[in-house]
Amino acid sequence: MRLAALTSGGKDSLYAVYLAGKGGHDIRYLLSMIPESHESYMFHHPNIELTQIQAELMGIPLLVEKTSGEKEKELKDLERLILRVKDEVDGILTGTIASNYQRERIDGICEKFSLECISPLWHINPERYWHELMRSGFRIMITSVSAEGLDKGWLGRIIDEKAIDELKDLNRRFKIHLSFEGGEAETLVLDCPMFGKGIKIVEAKREWDGQRGTYVIKRWVY
Repeated sequence: MRLAALTSGGKDSLYAVYLAGKGGHDIRYLLSMIPESHESYMFHHPNIELTQIQAELMGIPLLVEKTSGEKEKELKDLERLILRVKDEVDGILTGTIASNYQRERIDGICEKFSLECISPLWHINPERYWHELMRSGFRIMITSVSAEGLDKGWLGRIIDEKAIDELKDLNRRFKIHLSFEGGEAETLVLDCPMFGKGIKIVEAKREWDGQRGTYVIKRWVY
């Protein structure tokens, strides 16, 4: 199928692209929503501008649309973005894992435009998923945290097997979703098999308010 992939630059959306490509699908476009508010119910916010770099590294055109991030109204903004490609693709690819809120709304837009909604990660086992990401060569950084147990030390941390073990422990103690599907954290893919080269962070800073924080990337090279 010809697909346009919704991407935030994080692990889920890019791993969905990776799986779709391995499955023989043609990824025609990457689609990114840029929320003006970090309170968006639908869209990833930290360092979203790096999706342009990822798109260049994958050689796939990126289309973007801004949104206020206001609940439900942001769906109209997503519709405008999908409308730009609906005549050139057969479906929309998402990295949704367990959020019925996101899936139902994206499904509704796809149905409106007579497009398939493809979600290859839907209900994947979170622990197995992390190990698949590591085996597949994904280099993943934590760029925001907003849940009990995830302190500022996680900001900017690269996920490895030790980090996965720590996340499993936090899952047991605080019931956070192991894949962050509840918004407990956000991620950024710095390297993966689809990139011609990896992204190296040159300058960044941690912003922490005592309960949640963001790793703000200032400069990078690739």
